[in-house]
Amino acid sequence: MVPSPVRLHQVTRWPVWSIPPRLLGAVLAVELLAVSLVVAGALNPPELDRATLVLLATLAVAGMAHTEIIAGVERVRRYTAETHHVNLTSVWTFASALLLPPVLGAVVVVVVYTHLYVRVLRPVPPPQRRPVFREVYSAATVVLAVHAAAGMLAATRPGEVYGALPEVLALILTLLTYTVVNTCLVLGVVAMSAPETPILRILFGGDELALELATLCLGALTAAGLAAGGPLVALLAIPPIIALHRTILVRQLREKADLDAKTGLLNHAAWHLRGSHALQLAERERRQAALLILDLDRFKEVNDAHGHLYGDQVLAATARVLREELRDHDLVGRFGGEEFVVLLPRLSGHDGREELRQVAERLRGRVSGTADGEPPTGGVGITVSIGGAVFPADGGGMTALLEVADSALYAAKRAGRDTVRIGPHPLRTPGAGPEPEPEPG
Repeated sequence: MVPSPVRLHQVTRWPVWSIPPRLLGAVLAVELLAVSLVVAGALNPPELDRATLVLLATLAVAGMAHTEIIAGVERVRRYTAETHHVNLTSVWTFASALLLPPVLGAVVVVVVYTHLYVRVLRPVPPPQRRPVFREVYSAATVVLAVHAAAGMLAATRPGEVYGALPEVLALILTLLTYTVVNTCLVLGVVAMSAPETPILRILFGGDELALELATLCLGALTAAGLAAGGPLVALLAIPPIIALHRTILVRQLREKADLDAKTGLLNHAAWHLRGSHALQLAERERRQAALLILDLDRFKEVNDAHGHLYGDQVLAATARVLREELRDHDLVGRFGGEEFVVLLPRLSGHDGREELRQVAERLRGRVSGTADGEPPTGGVGITVSIGGAVFPADGGGMTALLEVADSALYAAKRAGRDTVRIGPHPLRTPGAGPEPEPEPG
């Protein structure tokens, strides 16, 4: 049942009060600082000549027109993004920081973000709709970024602290100030609310930071065009913004299609394609790589005893362990059912087989809980059998490596499960006796 919406006058029921006190304090402090700066600016209003009012109206209207044109695309982007979301409104807010007094730049931010909420966020029905307080906080961080950028720009004028800087360097310094303030405020709250979130991966693992910088550069060019050519120049900024929105949406949807829904890992097809490319690169660079196949032991019994929902939790927990234990450039995928597959494209040691064995044993120990004494899957203990193969010693291509690793996996199963086998293991007939331990190396 969908809860009834909270009315604006029902202050005590606002969702913001449900967040942890420490996080609430940080959020309210940022918002209070943003409001204080705006109030201080309003109490000492700048001179409003016709040119300033035209710029204010141009940036506000252009920001709203931008939202109207891309509302549908932005709604899909926002609700399919897995990382920090860049909404591209910085084109207008950064331009306002360069062209307008800070208090008027804050007016542009409030207008653009209010319109963005009404046209993009509010139409999404609960419970998928994001809380209003998140958008209020985002707007507050941008207000502070606008004030910081305007302050830095003022410090680069002749006679000021950085007055000797060339104009281009002054603009770059202003742009970086805006980026650092906004990004730190947003990711700081993310880190407080979810300490396990990989902040560095959000910053440097994708294109979000580059996208934000590209948007700010377009904002700087828009500001220069408005100052030189008048209001109609703003129209030239809209087509590139629309193209950026659509390009990013296509990339996000493609990335989502590559992921397994239950674990968030690469699906079979995506892993195989990326793994094949990684092996080709390893062959060109003449370095060792390795492949592991992991199979959860007696997973059907877990499903039968505890239900498929618990089985899905086990799969997700196993995927989380693999992501935590492996390097960012290692490829981790779900092969289907209870099988996972890992490609290590860069082995660091001379003895690739022994290095692979150590990695596999570490994964086995983490999944079963023997490495740290606590199974990651909760109360029910899960074990995993692992088979591995080394490139190019065990095979010169993806198909050959998978066959060798699969034979090693079945050898691990025959050896009693919850164990690791590396390298070729010929099929043995039933009753042939225990399988001998393979020779090292």
